Amino acid sequence: MSRPFWQEKTLAQMTRAEWESLCDGCARCCLHKLQDSGSDDARVYYTDVACRLLDPESCRCSDYAHRLERVDDCIDLAREDFDQFQWLPSTCAYRLLAQGGDLPVWHPLVTGDPQSVHAAGQSVRGRVICEIEVADDEFEDHIVAWAE
Repeated sequence: MSRPFWQEKTLAQMTRAEWESLCDGCARCCLHKLQDSGSDDARVYYTDVACRLLDPESCRCSDYAHRLERVDDCIDLAREDFDQFQWLPSTCAYRLLAQGGDLPVWHPLVTGDPQSVHAAGQSVRGRVICEIEVADDEFEDHIVAWAE
């Protein structure tokens, strides 16, 4: 019996479809983050403020194909940027695999169920507000620990 592709291939060896399927649909990467540039560790703080393109129920981008043109600070994860993945949540498949780990037991590729990320309480569903409802100077008031 062969092992799943994410245990057989490096991130760089994956096809585009395999790469995209690693996304568990948690939408934590779509949350606004703050970084303490004054500290030595440059820690990233997650907020409960979501990108305006995020559908908070499905936890998917409402315009994924054009997100990079529509949102100035949207990040396109690239396979060659492994060293940049430390800002991703600790449960993120891209970060876990880049660090030599495996997928969590609740990941949709493991369970075969795209809803398993929500059932496990790992998504932003029911926990976020849209960025258009929050002034930029109020983001600090929205820092949350659950999204890290």
